[in-house]
Amino acid sequence: MDKSISPVIAMITPGIISLLMENRGLCLEDASSVLYNSQLYKALEDEETKVWRLGYPLLYDLLEEELSTGKITYPEEQM
Repeated sequence: MDKSISPVIAMITPGIISLLMENRGLCLEDASSVLYNSQLYKALEDEETKVWRLGYPLLYDLLEEELSTGKITYPEEQM
């Protein structure tokens, strides 16, 4: 992970994890595991993708898409 975006990711992940807990009824450990093992998180760690700029509500929606379909459709302006 690029150390320059580490603090940004640290600010985003709690919001995504919280939404996973609330919407899927997961405990903190399970919600964290879902996020940290996702394709979305790998994209977040890659500074070149700029995915971190989307903010956690949209990132959560992308994670739900990944969990439902196995794919992520990033907004066009992002790619």
